[in-house]
Amino acid sequence: MPSNISMPSVSSLTPAGRRHRSLRLSGPRRRAIVEGVSLWLAVVLFFAVQPVFAEAREAVDDAAGAGRFHFVDAAGGQQPATLLRTDYRVEVSGLIADTRLIQAFENTSQAWREGVYVFPLPENASVYSLKMTAGERVIIGEIKTREAARHDYQKARAEGRQAAKVDQQRPNLFTTRLANIPPGETVTVEMRYQQAVRYQSGEFELRLPTTLTPRYMPGQPISEASGPIDWQGGWAAPTSQVPDANAISPHTVLPHDVAADSHRARIELQLNAGLPIAAVTSPTHGLNSTWNGETVTVVPSSGDIVMDRDLVVRWSPVLGQAPSAAVFHERWQGEDYLLALLVPGLDARSVLPRELIFVIDTSGSMAGESIRQARASLLRGLDTLSSQDRFNVIQFNSRTSALYDKARTANVANLSQARRYVRGLNADGGTEMASALEAALRSRPLNGTGAGSEEQGSRVRQVVFITDGAVGNEAGLFRQIQRDLAASRLFTVGIGSAPNMHFMREAARFGRGTYTAISDLATMSKPLDDLFGKMQAPVLVDIETQWPGSGQAYPRRPGDLFRGEPMVQVLHGQAPEGELRVSGRLPDGSVWQQQLPLAKAAPASGLHRHWAKEKINRLMDANLSGVVSETRQAEVTELALAHQLITRYTSFIAVDQTPVRPADADVRTDHIPTLLPAGSTPGMLRYPQTATWSPLLMALGLIGLLPCLALILLRRRVFL
Repeated sequence: MPSNISMPSVSSLTPAGRRHRSLRLSGPRRRAIVEGVSLWLAVVLFFAVQPVFAEAREAVDDAAGAGRFHFVDAAGGQQPATLLRTDYRVEVSGLIADTRLIQAFENTSQAWREGVYVFPLPENASVYSLKMTAGERVIIGEIKTREAARHDYQKARAEGRQAAKVDQQRPNLFTTRLANIPPGETVTVEMRYQQAVRYQSGEFELRLPTTLTPRYMPGQPISEASGPIDWQGGWAAPTSQVPDANAISPHTVLPHDVAADSHRARIELQLNAGLPIAAVTSPTHGLNSTWNGETVTVVPSSGDIVMDRDLVVRWSPVLGQAPSAAVFHERWQGEDYLLALLVPGLDARSVLPRELIFVIDTSGSMAGESIRQARASLLRGLDTLSSQDRFNVIQFNSRTSALYDKARTANVANLSQARRYVRGLNADGGTEMASALEAALRSRPLNGTGAGSEEQGSRVRQVVFITDGAVGNEAGLFRQIQRDLAASRLFTVGIGSAPNMHFMREAARFGRGTYTAISDLATMSKPLDDLFGKMQAPVLVDIETQWPGSGQAYPRRPGDLFRGEPMVQVLHGQAPEGELRVSGRLPDGSVWQQQLPLAKAAPASGLHRHWAKEKINRLMDANLSGVVSETRQAEVTELALAHQLITRYTSFIAVDQTPVRPADADVRTDHIPTLLPAGSTPGMLRYPQTATWSPLLMALGLIGLLPCLALILLRRRVFL
């Protein structure tokens, strides 16, 4: 130390200096204090870590029982414990397609599993058979009331017996539950369903949905205070407008999130349309078609397909062979059923000025390829306008807005502005469809204080609704269309690789219009040209049918027909004798009529189910609010049980009588996800909540800091 610096004596220190001087402790004393502090910190962290550890352990255990992801493969991808493979075998006869759908559930874990799978079917599907196969055991299902089926299934699940149950959530949305799948084994569920083949503009079409677009659930969340919530594994909670949101919101993942052999479908179609087929095409998949006389076998050219988009198959008859009229007959349980198809020749044109309101969905579910398809569809619609027409463009997501305060003349300047507006639309936000319907149908002002659309005069008012239909409150929207439609006609355009076709078809039916669907930009021209051509063509209205007997026909009163559309009516209680008389009125006031001899009816099967399905649908139309009278519910249930159909009040169930799961073994539930529709954005993914050890690892990290803290304290110098 330099000589010119001297240390002050203790007596010369100030009181504060003496206090600091007393803090200089010996090494052993300092180490004892640090050890004591570290010990107390360890005790505190122990009590903090124990509940965190328990929470982490419980979360991981719950994950195994809640259908969340369980395994990580060598490539780092996540796999559900239950793998899914499907097989479609479709036989088309005339206007009815009968499909055998096999779902194979493979349990890749070491625990007993229950598989729960929410899946789409065609919007007009009638499920009429169920069979479960486990090893060498085959159990045939039976139709029961929904409550009885639920009771039997829960009892079988608790007792360790294998059981399968299929419920209808929506007309195009179903749930399969499969209890007690043994470790390492596969159990299959086979369903049979039929659907009507769509025929229009000389072409037949069949759609096989394989996945669904995540739906927007409007309304306020339902709190548990209003009653216990029967949670069913969905990503959405029940709301005031969609009380079953948790039952129709399966988690949505990407193809690489599941095992390489999961969520794949094998498909084969046998087409026998009753007439020579010229061509088979698909806007969604490549096809291989093999002709054997008038029967055509169709398979995807890629083999098994990824279940991330609907498969659409179209076939056209040989030139000059397109049917203008056809009758089919079935005798079932001693009773007659007839189905008549009649295509009116509406070649005369009587073009009237129109007020055309375009409504485009710009919500988040439309992001990606869907919004590009929607913009292109709307632009094509603008091209159909003439200088006599008026138009407006309305967009909606979480809010609704319009290009103009009221419909404007379709002149060059307004159309140019509209095209710029449409090209600038992007997708984001929720799907608040009700306000958009109100704006379009009631034609109220949106962006100003105007009084709405000018007097229509002789204009035909048409609304084109372009959307993926990804909403959970369909019934409320149908009720709104019925209430607000007035003189308008509503046409729907389904967008995306997996649109909600139930909404598309029923919204158009309630709106006295028609519908179409766009699968991709490359093939959009034909369906859109057909739709807009129908909108410009004469309409056959006031249609009446006169059958020779007194049977029950559905629909009771056929809706209006557009060019290229057939009238289809199914009747119970009429032998194939006499003739059917059909009449209607053309726009110029003239009467159109035609007769169809019933004696030429071709044999068919499944007409009784088609008739029962149509009658059930019409019975349910009167109860769109969701409140169904006991009388109406009993009538629907009686029809469903008699014709072996799944409905809102009936379910199929197959139960094995022999317990297979040991009494001391638990069964864990896997809620099997669906694949994100192709072309959608990753923002629509709804992953299962993955439970991890992260809370515990963070706590262990805190414990690991203790030695570092002790070391720092030991090395620290305390200066005076």
